[in-house]
Amino acid sequence: MILIEDIEYLHDSTRCRGVLAVDDRWHKERPGVLVVHEAWGLGKHAIDRALMLASMGYPAFAADMYGDRKCPSSLAEARVFTSQLRASPRVLRDRARAALSVLADRPEVDRSRLAAIGFCFGGTTVLELARCGEKLAAVASFHGGLLPVGEPSSSICPSVMVFVGARDPLGSAEHIGAFEREMEAAGADYQIQIFGNTLHSFTNPDAGLAGSPKDFQYSPVADRRAWRAVRGFLRESFHK
Repeated sequence: MILIEDIEYLHDSTRCRGVLAVDDRWHKERPGVLVVHEAWGLGKHAIDRALMLASMGYPAFAADMYGDRKCPSSLAEARVFTSQLRASPRVLRDRARAALSVLADRPEVDRSRLAAIGFCFGGTTVLELARCGEKLAAVASFHGGLLPVGEPSSSICPSVMVFVGARDPLGSAEHIGAFEREMEAAGADYQIQIFGNTLHSFTNPDAGLAGSPKDFQYSPVADRRAWRAVRGFLRESFHK
């Protein structure tokens, strides 16, 4: 049975409220996965992914990057929230680290085998965890920004997997090229999967609804293929 628990934690003076998902059939420590939400805040999409990971046997913690589980009511407000964190890379990274610590400290979790996945803004965030030296087994970014928010690292510890849509502005040839050069310079174990004729936010069934920007669109095919790939990626990374 999958159990869900709301967990409050602090980053400096910001009160955050994340969601832990675990399968209570497991009675030994398991690899854990941090899930970081899109620009829309911690809502159904990220929590559903945590539940999916738990059903695979991985305790999963969905982080709250805005605090008080705030969820923007418009794209403009979402951009304000993400811009505030992007303007302070140290705060962005440390807030993600605070969530990672919650996961690592859980009794169900083998803290020597941790990974982080993120979507959109969350994809950018987990790449920043890789850049700032976190000793993770794996990091996976789904339709996230590829350019560094903080300083790029001279070495990357986790294996890195990136999923981008060919028609996503965040997955432009220029951004992909810059990311590849950064990863090569850092000696990273990385891979990039590009889905043709695919727009931004392709893993979210609510993308592309009325009022969404024209370059937001759910793709069940790309979503299914990316999730299948990340399952294998996590399995391989946790059992090196």
